[in-house]
This record gives sequence, structure tokens and C-alpha cells, in this order.
Amino acid sequence: MVSSISVVIPVYNSELTLAPLVARLEPVLAREARAFEIILVNDGSHDQSWNVIRELAVQHACVRGINLMRNYGQHNALLCGIRQAKYGVIVTMDDDLQHPPEEIPKLLEKMAEGYDVVYGVPRKLPHSFARNLLSKLSKRVLSWTMGVKSLRDINAFRAIRTELRRAFSNYQSPQLLLDVLLSWGTTRFGVVVVDHCPRQLGKSNYTLRKLVNQLLLILTGFSTAPLRLASLVGLTFTCFGVGVLIYVIARYLLQGSIPGFPFLASIIAIFSGAQLFALGIIGEYLARMFNRSMERPAYVISEMVEPTGQVDRSLAFQQARHAETSI
Repeated sequence: MVSSISVVIPVYNSELTLAPLVARLEPVLAREARAFEIILVNDGSHDQSWNVIRELAVQHACVRGINLMRNYGQHNALLCGIRQAKYGVIVTMDDDLQHPPEEIPKLLEKMAEGYDVVYGVPRKLPHSFARNLLSKLSKRVLSWTMGVKSLRDINAFRAIRTELRRAFSNYQSPQLLLDVLLSWGTTRFGVVVVDHCPRQLGKSNYTLRKLVNQLLLILTGFSTAPLRLASLVGLTFTCFGVGVLIYVIARYLLQGSIPGFPFLASIIAIFSGAQLFALGIIGEYLARMFNRSMERPAYVISEMVEPTGQVDRSLAFQQARHAETSI
């Protein structure tokens, strides 16, 4: 048994699953910790999720609700909840009941072996072949970006030591990946196999397009590898161009002629493609730098609700006043 646990759950259009999720979480946490809380972060839902959260905060003494001003994204909502957590261990999970609360003890047992972060990896990925393949690719790239190449499986179902948040306490960019931020504070990552339930209500918010965008964010937001690839491509085609020049001069000296227009056109097309490829990579980095230079916040809290059901908007007012004084 650990001393205290905070469970952080980003919520997006999940009004039907929140009540059963809390009902299953509460007895599990009561067995595993002396003190616990459940933080539900409403990430700009379009349904009645925030009203459900407010009702749950009245019915359950362990539930705290946070309502964001708009949809910022799963990792941004997680960052918000992690910064608001009060207890020594944080467990993050999805709101769709695919992460069984009954598997939390496995994460805690693995963490007791000395790990700072433990991922609960499903025995079998439940999605289509194309999505599973892209998901595995993004996770491999993410582990490589984090500098923990032995870590092959990353999942939203994780246990974290709360002290790790000190490593990214000043991070404010709206483009973030929580797992990369965690790697700024530790390299002790562990993995444990858990059951993964099929989604019973609604549909997944992660599409192939979002996975591709996440992969691009991993590569260009937290790694310089694409820039090095662009340099390597440039060096390769420079060497290729020198080889073509030698070939043209040799043919002119030996045969008295040089290759015709089709040869010249193909060479121009190859080099133009390489240049556009490099410019595209540089453009991605410039876009990331531009977004960060605007100093947009990772999230903005609209209101919070405590277990008593009392709504607290003071934090939102403080943020708004700070924004006015900084203009």
C-alpha cells in the first residue's frame, strides 16, 4: 500500500462513462492508498461531461473537477491535472473504461521496484492493423526521442512519481508530449502488461490524422533528427552532383558529346526535390519556433470544483488578470 494516490483523467465527450469509471476507481484506490483523489479534467467537451463532473464531486468526497476554457488536447489536460495533484503518486488513464481501474495495483507493484514511471501496456492492441502499425511506429520514435531506447512500449495508462513535475514546472508551450517531459526528470521507466478492455461506448478520438500529426510533433518538436537528415540528404546529393559532373566531363573528353535534355531534366528534378524536402523540414521547425514565441499557454482553467461541490473560479480570474497586466 502506498501513502497517497492522485488519479488524473482527461475528459472529452464522456458523459456516459464517468460515473461507472469513478464507481470502479474508488474501491480500488481505497484498498491501495491511505489517501487518494480523482481529478477529472474536462478538455472542452461538447456534451454534458462538465455537469456530470460537478455532480460526481458532490456525490464523492474524492472527486475534484477542472474545466478548461476550450479543447487543448489530451497531453495538455494531463499536464494541468498533474500540476494540480496533491499526492505523492499520480496515475493517468483514459476516460473510456478501456484502462481497467482494477489493473492499477500492477502499476504500483512495478513502481515499488524503483521505477519513477511505469506504463501499463495492453496484451493486444485493439485497433485496426494500419492504426496499430502507426501507433507502434510513433511509440518507437518517441522512445528514441526520449533517449530511453530500451523502452519499447508507451501508453496513456501510467503511474508517475509526482516529484517529476519539477523537471517541467516552467514549461508553457501549447505543443507538448507528456512522456518527453517526464524523460527530462528521469530515465527509470518500467513496463507491465495489463488487460485492456474494448471500448463499449462512443468512438475513439484518435484518428490516423491525429497520429500522423503526433508523429510529426515528436520528430520536429522535441528532436533535431530531421534537420540532421536534411543535412545528410544535402551532402548525399552534393556528392551525387560531383559524380554527375565527372561523368559529363569524362564523356565529353572521350566521346566529344554530353548527355541530352532528358538527362539534364531528370537531374534538375532530383535536386529540386531534395531542396524542397530540406525546406519543408526547416519550415516545420520554423512553425514550431513561431508557435512557441507567441507564448501561448498550454491550457487555461475556466473553473474548478472541489469535493464539496463548490465551484472555484478564482484561479481563472487570477490567470485573466495576469494576462491583462502582461499586455
